[in-house]
Amino acid sequence: MQTLENINKTIKENIAVMVYFSAPTCNVCHALKPKLLEALDENFSEFKVESVDISIDEDIAPHFGIFTIPTVLIFLDSKEFVRKSRNMSVNELMKEIQRPYEIMT
Repeated sequence: MQTLENINKTIKENIAVMVYFSAPTCNVCHALKPKLLEALDENFSEFKVESVDISIDEDIAPHFGIFTIPTVLIFLDSKEFVRKSRNMSVNELMKEIQRPYEIMT
């Protein structure tokens, strides 16, 4: 089980963090997550990933203003940099974070 404190600590202590919000009943979530993880692993070695199951960790999503799944939040240097929900392109997301990530690492 995730806690808000754990996620905030991860965001604070790491240069690049992806928080992935999903639920067991979400088919899109299950199809998208492995693709995102693979793309991050191939392109951005410093990324830490936190996964939030909104059906279990019910207090975390509202804290971040998450009202739909899947939603991805990208934090760079402890600041929210990208927020994507529902229909997202893994390639576009990787392109969006590439330049700022390279500058920071």
